[in-house]
Amino acid sequence: MNPTDAQLPPFDLVLFGGTGDLALRKLLPALYFRHHEGQLPDQGRIICVARSELSSQEFIAMMEEAARRHINEEEFHQSTWETFCQRVEYLKVDITVQDDYQKLSDVLSAHPDRVRVFYLSTAPGLFRRICHGVHEAGLVSPLSRVALEKPLGRDLESALQINDELAEVFTEKQIYRIDHYLGKETVQNLMALRFGNSLFEPLWRREHIRDVQITIAESLGVEGRAGYYDQTGALRDMVQNHLLQLLVILAMEPPISIDSDCIRDEKIKVLRALKPITGKDVTKYTVRGQYKAGVLNGEPVVAYRDADGVPPGSNTETYVAIKAEIDSWRWKGVPFFLRTGKSMPEKRTEIIINFRSVPHSIFEMPDSTNRLIIRLQPEEMIKLQIFAKGRGDAMRLLPVNLDLDFDQAFKKRQMIAYERLLSDMIRGHQALFNHRDEVAAAWKWIDPIIAGWEDYSVASQMYSAGTWGPAAASALIARDECGWAEEHPDV
Repeated sequence: MNPTDAQLPPFDLVLFGGTGDLALRKLLPALYFRHHEGQLPDQGRIICVARSELSSQEFIAMMEEAARRHINEEEFHQSTWETFCQRVEYLKVDITVQDDYQKLSDVLSAHPDRVRVFYLSTAPGLFRRICHGVHEAGLVSPLSRVALEKPLGRDLESALQINDELAEVFTEKQIYRIDHYLGKETVQNLMALRFGNSLFEPLWRREHIRDVQITIAESLGVEGRAGYYDQTGALRDMVQNHLLQLLVILAMEPPISIDSDCIRDEKIKVLRALKPITGKDVTKYTVRGQYKAGVLNGEPVVAYRDADGVPPGSNTETYVAIKAEIDSWRWKGVPFFLRTGKSMPEKRTEIIINFRSVPHSIFEMPDSTNRLIIRLQPEEMIKLQIFAKGRGDAMRLLPVNLDLDFDQAFKKRQMIAYERLLSDMIRGHQALFNHRDEVAAAWKWIDPIIAGWEDYSVASQMYSAGTWGPAAASALIARDECGWAEEHPDV
């Protein structure tokens, strides 16, 4: 959203949880790419903090081993990597011991005028301790920012508590709540598509759009995360953040500018306009599912309940489908179908906008629904499905696609989401990060669904691994005379 080729200001980025999976798999490779592109200034340091007894050399070796696994061989340049590693320092710090923060102070005090980013790649239970630790060590300045990953709480009450604890040390302008989906190229292209082109915005309303479908399908199961996942479930893990973020960008009103506050104000309005799903309505507007044993890509998959670490008879959902509605002039009566699931036939994140059919078709055609298909993964592309006459004597219309393949259209290497997010937080641009009111509004909509499931003992309906979810999900969307993408072979 902001220019990414200009060099960043001088900074010190302190990465708490520096030996963790996120740091080694995503954050450090993203910073390497920014270094390779010449965006990082000479006065830009990366201080990785963890409790492990490691020398800087040992940490660099660990970092390189991980980088070679997560960076394509053709994009890993040894000479560039060596100069990147000169930016990196490792500190052994026990974040629960205040005296250990003096080690960090000794490193940072030489450059008090630099931007300082404290990146909390840790469990949420440690956020407050770290924030107060750096504050009591005198490390928080007007140029400081704090970045934190989801999950931000497990309900409204806990999210409010975390935000209140952050506010004890940092102002809202200094807090960067990360949803990495917002850093994806295609998500930002949603805004470009809507607000940078005169073609779509006049059609982006209830008079022309029949329904909207948002899918985040994962082919993997819990993959060793059962301890975390069974306490969370798909509704908290995916719907509360990723799916709702995609929904609000699709549905928001045009902001008056691309200023961070203007964009986030419009997003919050959408969340507050979501029609609540309460009480017994959860049985009508939501589907809760869990995968059982099946076959995926020719390989057997054990049932969720049989995975290591899952309690016997667990009802935790690995699949959710929801019919959401927005009570606003623009969207009144337009269903937004949201779904996410694990052990699905393929990894796919996509948005489908189904436009209303022509009022009277004079042609021979099986369907007259124009579709806009926006895919985020595995490949990023935008496809507009229109109708044209097929070749031959008959005046028969067939669907054809107008494609925008980002790899073909833009030859420049595609940035990974964390490159953009890290660059923006160093610059102080907050448009791609969640305001505390967004987090609260999302939980306020999610909490009644969780309560309804509990009050009405809603069981997770079984679906075979390698399929698109329980039959009830198809019934949910069919009630509005719609169907999921896989039910339409031309999509």
